[in-house]
Amino acid sequence: MPDIDRERAWLLTVDGAPQSYVDLDEPTYLEFEYARRLAHVLDSAADDGAAPLSVLHLGGGALTLPRYVAATRPGSRQDVVEADLPLLDLVAEHLPLPEGSGVAVHGADARDWLAKAPSASVDVLVADVFGGSRVPAHLTSLEYAREARRVLRPGGIYAANLADGSPFAFLRSQLATFAAVFTGLALIAEPAVLRGRRFGNAVLVASDGDIDTAFLARRAAADAFPARVEYGESLARFTGDARPVGDADAVPSPVPPDGAFSVG
Repeated sequence: MPDIDRERAWLLTVDGAPQSYVDLDEPTYLEFEYARRLAHVLDSAADDGAAPLSVLHLGGGALTLPRYVAATRPGSRQDVVEADLPLLDLVAEHLPLPEGSGVAVHGADARDWLAKAPSASVDVLVADVFGGSRVPAHLTSLEYAREARRVLRPGGIYAANLADGSPFAFLRSQLATFAAVFTGLALIAEPAVLRGRRFGNAVLVASDGDIDTAFLARRAAADAFPARVEYGESLARFTGDARPVGDADAVPSPVPPDGAFSVG
């Protein structure tokens, strides 16, 4: 069940695992590294870093990233899709959005919502959907990736929070799947994760336009826990001989090892 730890400045946990961290007085503060990396992708979108964006968030949590976008890019239009209705009620009660945020929250399945979304309607699509501690299978397939590309405007950016560990069967299959749909691909992750030393998060970035990997690399390297940005030949080597997956053979992300995402 969702729970908010008020002693740690609005830490939201789901089934004992940290899910979101919100500072209502400072919405640009991002506690979790994966959230910062997703924010770097959002910051890289559009020529003017302060220009409003149209963003679709699949997975809501405590609305950390929508709050960030509303604060850094006033006037942005954002839709948040979250299937956990009790979680939405809890967040609305304890962590309400400010008036005029431009954020609309919808209780629905992410894949179902995406199928009905207008084509070429968003600048950035952020996928941060976990059923417990796993990315659901129906959000990992070629069919899903094609729907994501359809909804993005030309040059739009897809960014997904994923989790895996060595030998990276899931992460590599995701790279192969999105490489079959998008012309550009990048991956942001800590070196220890990429080297297989531990299980952890990795942010997949895909676009049919230019991905500003230099910008992302500078931002990721400056974080408290520095990350690398892999793309081009190095990303192709990491992907190896992995094959794209369709709806018929898609699987959820692996179960994290005990303690991988626990609160200390």
